[in-house]
Order: sequence, then structure tokens, then C-alpha cells
Amino acid sequence: MELMTSGAFAQASGLSRKALRLYDELGLLHPARVDPDTLYRFYHPGQLEQARLVAWLRRLGMPLAVIRSVSGLPPAQAAVELAAYWATVEAEIAARRELATFLIGYLSGKDPGKDTAMSDNQGTLTVRYGVRSDIGLHREDNEDAAYAGARLLAVADGMGGHAAGEVASAAVIDALRPLDIQVPAGELLNALDHAARRADAALRDMVQANPALDGMGTTLTALLWSGSQLGLLHIGDSRAYLVRDGEVFQITQDHTLVQSLLEEGKITAEEVASHPQRLLLLRALTGRHSSRPDLQLRQVRPGDRYLLCSDGLHVVVPPDAISRVLLTVADPDQAAADLLALALEGGAPDNITCIVADINT
Repeated sequence: MELMTSGAFAQASGLSRKALRLYDELGLLHPARVDPDTLYRFYHPGQLEQARLVAWLRRLGMPLAVIRSVSGLPPAQAAVELAAYWATVEAEIAARRELATFLIGYLSGKDPGKDTAMSDNQGTLTVRYGVRSDIGLHREDNEDAAYAGARLLAVADGMGGHAAGEVASAAVIDALRPLDIQVPAGELLNALDHAARRADAALRDMVQANPALDGMGTTLTALLWSGSQLGLLHIGDSRAYLVRDGEVFQITQDHTLVQSLLEEGKITAEEVASHPQRLLLLRALTGRHSSRPDLQLRQVRPGDRYLLCSDGLHVVVPPDAISRVLLTVADPDQAAADLLALALEGGAPDNITCIVADINT
């Protein structure tokens, strides 16, 4: 059978002559003959099917390295490989679509409203929560701030005096507030980290605009849900607790001097409460980029209960009393109210804020 020139073959196959040269160099489609004098390429008509397959796979966006592998297989096996490749493409497209939806809502300041439903592979998870905050018995201002929504819970405890702490805690909560939309599960920690950096930058800008705020800072503990995944951000000595299967677990670690001394074995657990520097923080958001929050990705189960609180609760109320309320008071709003009452009964030397949230189907 007469060979075809590269121009005729390109026209018949739908490939350009430039593409034919590239595919020859890559070993995808060698010409049947190359004239030794003119270096003209000639192709056999029987190669048209192979050339068209390469062209179609390129239109699918398949990388050349994958095409090299697939195009050399028997048709049935090539079909299996193509199906696997396309399943991967569709999964990536779905993930990108989900991320694009999140970013559109995030950048436009979309209001998630009152919706408390979260899509999950095994059904729909809902969050019921109660929030309580009180100035305490010895403070003139409430420097705590909290947020509770469909997918975001956060507690911040400001510091700095002369209302600076109140400014700091409110600023970081405002920075996190836009996250209360559907964040893709794969982006939970990135979204929280970005929000924390934005909050830190906001504090820095405030200090530059008003030097009287220099020295302010805040703790921050936040939970962000997407389906059955939960992102946890934590810095400072506010805390997050998890109630699961009848047990209560503290899932954050205090960034305090006494905690570091306890971990190093320099003091005992009994000495923590009376240590003169028990309130000294080693890490907080201050606008100086000096420390970064802890980030965790956790699995959520129906029946889980979470407590977020400032140190005004856990410094005053013993762990067993906190656990008793979390385990025995079914309604999250009542549980938050009971925890606040215990702190007030204990003298409440500091502001108290707590959020109790239940995960249900």
C-alpha cells in the first residue's frame, strides 16, 4: 500500500505536522519511513487509527506520558485504563468545583443564614449548640468573644488591658466569621490557617494605626466542619473538649508556661493551680507573627459533643465538674448555662465563655 506524506497523513488524522514531529520524538507515533536524503516523513495508512486515538486522548487532556502507556495496550485493556483515568479526572473536577463554590462564597461574603445541616457521605449531620458568656465577678470589661454558626464555632480570650483585649478578640472572630460556609473537607486546615494569618495581620494593622493598642493579643480556639471532617485551630489557653462514648477528652493543649513545666516534669499536676505564673501564655495571636496556631483534622461522629471555653471556665471549675455537666445535661444550651453557673459559683475572677455543641443525624 502506498505510503502517505506527512501533510496528507496530518490532514487525514486530524493532527498537525508539528504534532506528528513531536509524537515521533516522544515515541508515540513513528513514521513508517523517513527519506534519508530529504528527511521527509511518510506514514502507512494503517497508522491512521493509532494517530486518531492519540488525537482523541489529547482532546481529553490526557498527559503525553499516560498516552504513551495507554496507546500501546490492546484495545480492551486500553479501555480499562482510560476509564480509570477519566474517573480520576471527574474526581478532580468535582473537588475543584467544590473549592470554587467555597471561594466564591468566601470572597463575596455569602451569608450562610441559620442552616445547620452538613452533608456527609453517610447522611446529614446537624449541629445544635448553646452559647454563654459573662463578664465574671471581678472584671470591668468582657474581653472574651465567641461565634457559633452552622459550620463554625470559635472562642477568643483577649488580653492587653484598657479594652485592648476586647478589640483583639473581636477582630480575630471577625476574621474567622466568613468561614461559616461550606468549606471543602480538603481545605479545612488551609482555610483556618489563612484566617488566622489574616487575623494576625489585622491585629498588626490596628497597632500600627493606634499605638495605644500595643501589647494586645488573644487566644483562639475554633472548630470548622465539612461533612464528617472537622478542622481544629488552637492557640493560647482557651480549650476544646470532646465527649464521645461516655468519656470526656481535652483535645487541645494549653500554650502556657505551667503546661510546658508540667510536660518537662518540673512541676506536678497538683502544683499547676497554685503556680504564681499559671496564667502566663507562651503563644497567642498578637499581630507579630511570632507564633502559629496548632491545626488538627479530626473525624466527626453522630453523637459527639464539643465544648469550647475560655480559661475563665476551666481555671475555676474542676475537670470532674465540667465532665459531669457534659455527660448528664442533654440540652446543649442548658449545659452551657450550667457550666457558666459553676464558674460564677467558684468566684469567676475572669470572663467566662463557653459553647456546647452536639452533632446529630
